[in-house]
Amino acid sequence: MLFRTRLDAGRALGERLASYFGRPNLRVLGLPRGGIPVAFEVARRLGAPLDVFVVRKLGVPGQEELAMGAIATGGIRVVNKDVVSAMGISEATLDRVAGAEEAELQRREKAYRGSRPALDVSGATVIIVDDGLATGSTMRAAVAALREQKPSAIVVAVPVAAPSTREEMAREVDDMVCVATPDPFLAVGRFYEDFSQTTDEEVHDLLARAAQRG
Repeated sequence: MLFRTRLDAGRALGERLASYFGRPNLRVLGLPRGGIPVAFEVARRLGAPLDVFVVRKLGVPGQEELAMGAIATGGIRVVNKDVVSAMGISEATLDRVAGAEEAELQRREKAYRGSRPALDVSGATVIIVDDGLATGSTMRAAVAALREQKPSAIVVAVPVAAPSTREEMAREVDDMVCVATPDPFLAVGRFYEDFSQTTDEEVHDLLARAAQRG
């Protein structure tokens, strides 16, 4: 075990990110749900505002594990043109799948953020946080969607990652910060004493506390 809880992991990660403390126009975004407790502690350590960045994969019908794109916070849609072309996905099918996922994205954003508006990340240095990276597919979708909002820099930060995933992700973003890269890497949860599921209520409460913190 490397970490007791996600909050514990966030404190360790925040120390690794100490060089970002005081940087102007800094934003911390957490991927729900498990990334939010980690991001909460990172944002506290860096004195930065915190927000949730909801990403929903658009799976190919009948092969949902294969992503043909993603949608994310801010009305962003990213399409994997290679998959869409190879699989013969029509615009109508893409719209149908995106519509269904958009409904779930909006439900989650309302549950998590309430009436607070999303953070403006245009021109900002954005640190995007999760509780760990195995294959990195969700984080890659998040990074692709985030680029559409034109931040000045994207930093991926996680407590633990598979070594190969860390290397691949480091080539795709401006900075990649990770506390540990165990080998062999079997699953993110193997490195937490308590890896119980983070609830919608916990996400909402942590975001509300961060907002009150200012």
